[in-house]
Amino acid sequence: MSWNTFKPILKALVIVAVVAYSLYAMLPLEQKIHLGLDLQGGSRLLLQLSPTEDVKTITPEVQAQTRQVLDNRINGLGVTEPTISNVGSDRILVEVPAVKNPDQLEQLVKQVAVLDYKIMPIEVERKADLALSIVNAPANAPGITAKQRAEAEKYVKEGAYAASGPVVYTGKELKAAQASYDQAGNPNITFQTKDAAKFGRMTTANINKLLAIFLDHRYVSAATIQSPIFDSGEITGQFTQAQTVTLANELNAGALPAKITIIQKETVGPTLGKIDLVESLKASMLGLALVLIFMVLIYRLPGFLADVALVIYVVVMMGILALSHATLTLPGIAGFVLSIGMAVDANVLIFERIKEELWNGKPMRSAVRTGFTRAFSAVFDSHFTTIVGSGVLFMLGTGTVKGFAFTLFWGTVVSLVTAVFITRFFVDVLVDNGILTAPELYGVKSDDVGIFAKTGA
Repeated sequence: MSWNTFKPILKALVIVAVVAYSLYAMLPLEQKIHLGLDLQGGSRLLLQLSPTEDVKTITPEVQAQTRQVLDNRINGLGVTEPTISNVGSDRILVEVPAVKNPDQLEQLVKQVAVLDYKIMPIEVERKADLALSIVNAPANAPGITAKQRAEAEKYVKEGAYAASGPVVYTGKELKAAQASYDQAGNPNITFQTKDAAKFGRMTTANINKLLAIFLDHRYVSAATIQSPIFDSGEITGQFTQAQTVTLANELNAGALPAKITIIQKETVGPTLGKIDLVESLKASMLGLALVLIFMVLIYRLPGFLADVALVIYVVVMMGILALSHATLTLPGIAGFVLSIGMAVDANVLIFERIKEELWNGKPMRSAVRTGFTRAFSAVFDSHFTTIVGSGVLFMLGTGTVKGFAFTLFWGTVVSLVTAVFITRFFVDVLVDNGILTAPELYGVKSDDVGIFAKTGA
């Protein structure tokens, strides 16, 4: 068996294998293709990291540590697959799909700040607890004026911090904290320290004094140091179970090295997301159907073969999305549809070139070979510029821009392969075997074959 005989069989096997593997990777679609927030609903927060006294510069290590703390906090909400990624050198993008309470997420992120421990005088603790009770009281609570509430908020936010002693321990030095129960079954908080010796010296020197917890200078709670504490300890008091969970989360937030600010937020409801998904899929299917019909009407048999290659292209693209665990967004669908146009554009250039070669009087085999060869440079150039542009967008863009760039990049790469490899394979199989080679099937009338040569054009 010669190479020319074996080559079409090998190409066919490669195409079948790629399609089969893509189908395996993409099915079932609802499990393998991850939808973005704009298609299933959720919240997106863009966070700005700011230096603190301990962290003078926002480094990649600081971003990584912050992402980890945010991930731990957000997972406490019970949400699935939050996406937390770097944006530039000092920002973090938080995307949480199908979040039930966007306000809770925002509040949770706002609370993730610098955690400080101070020795607090008893009179400051009494005033801080009173102020905190006023701040937490319902808006229509009787006997609390707007002025009193404003003063209490100011004291909780900054006053208690300023009136307490110096910082004796920081949240970065705390290993972990958990909501728990004591031997009597009362809710409490257990915690572990990173530097047992340091915490032991601090607690030994301050027995029977109040150790206050401040989250971003805001008063959280205070507890009496009853005995020296080294590697682990307990915080007891008149806590409810919900309060212990909240306090444990706030203690765990102390590992966050930098201060964060929400500079952009976006929330999409699940109903709107579902509508967007349905409508965008309808538009995509309609666009694809019109392209398939156009190719058959204008380019006849090559158009039909290009349609088959286009269906393969769609399957391969869905396989890439599934294998890369990419998140499909509305802009991503737009990039996907745009890349379909690129695939069709490549076939249009090739088929028009084949028609020109037939008008020049070349036989079908020669016209196909020359058409694909001479059209390749134009096809490659147009695809390459799009690949470069989408690659730059993906590297420098954020959020949904990345989704658009990802599908456009891979869609353009796959469309180039389908145009110059798969479509040509189908045409070569027919022409080399003398099957369906009539010029009319390729959009050229029999009388027009060689018309350029006859007229001297």
